[in-house]
Amino acid sequence: MTEAVKIHPLVSPWGRFGLYSFFIDAPEPAIVDAGIASSPASGMVPELEKLGRSIEDVRWILLTHGHIDHLGGAHALWELTGRRARVVIHEADAHLLRSRRSHVDQYVQVRQQYLKNPNGVEEQTNAANHVISGEMEPTMMVKGGETLSLGGGVSISVHRIPGHTAGSVAYAVDGQQSVFVGDAVQIHGAANGFPGYEDPAAYRSSLEYLRDEVSPEHLYLGHPYRNPDGEPYGVELDRKATRSALQESIGLEARIAGSAQRYFEDGIQETDSVYSPFERVAHELGYTGDPTLEPSPFFTTLDGYWTRFQRR
Repeated sequence: MTEAVKIHPLVSPWGRFGLYSFFIDAPEPAIVDAGIASSPASGMVPELEKLGRSIEDVRWILLTHGHIDHLGGAHALWELTGRRARVVIHEADAHLLRSRRSHVDQYVQVRQQYLKNPNGVEEQTNAANHVISGEMEPTMMVKGGETLSLGGGVSISVHRIPGHTAGSVAYAVDGQQSVFVGDAVQIHGAANGFPGYEDPAAYRSSLEYLRDEVSPEHLYLGHPYRNPDGEPYGVELDRKATRSALQESIGLEARIAGSAQRYFEDGIQETDSVYSPFERVAHELGYTGDPTLEPSPFFTTLDGYWTRFQRR
């Protein structure tokens, strides 16, 4: 690669928020993450037209993980490329691309037990049907360690960074260390104000791996995650901001882990609080956000610590 590969954020509307994908302007162009069902037509097509590019040019669809706001638009995007683009996802999250029901099952297995929403399964089923454009088999399943060629000497290294989900990966543009991590670097969380991850130990290890081994020059995030004051970092970070985001993420994980450990050793208690059964952790951490607001990262994360504690 003789010159830097240009990267462009593609913002797609979704209610109060924008969903972020990224266009890698290589000889075989790639889009990282696909938003929801409406994102390719409502966001990606017009954004690419502004760049003088066509959605039909895209040859790679690189999915950082399996959550609906990152893969929901994959089938629609694939269709718009004339089914020529290769769809890539980690093998551990591939079932979420293949099956809408898998997303509902995830809700039932974790969040439902805390949210106790009598309409939860129906709501999750309707959401999956609405925002996931289609079930499909990935073109390529990765494990981490692969190199993808985008032509013209441009290559992408795949790094396994589990924690947020089991199949979270980072894609790094070789030679310029532009790294796309989806939701694997949560800082202080997004709109809910709390970081969300399924496996605390894996999340911490992946953050340290990104900091110490991958060492990005530019970091691209799936959402504008927040600092301690609630101010968004943005989604395109330079090296200094990247180091800060990684350190803050690691530091907050340690605080949550310490609080959870102390609480679990005393025995968890059901209360009337909306944070139950983890009210004391929320109080100790000063978390005052709404834990029921989907995707409910507070409960997903604390369940990860509680599950790990019970397995000791």
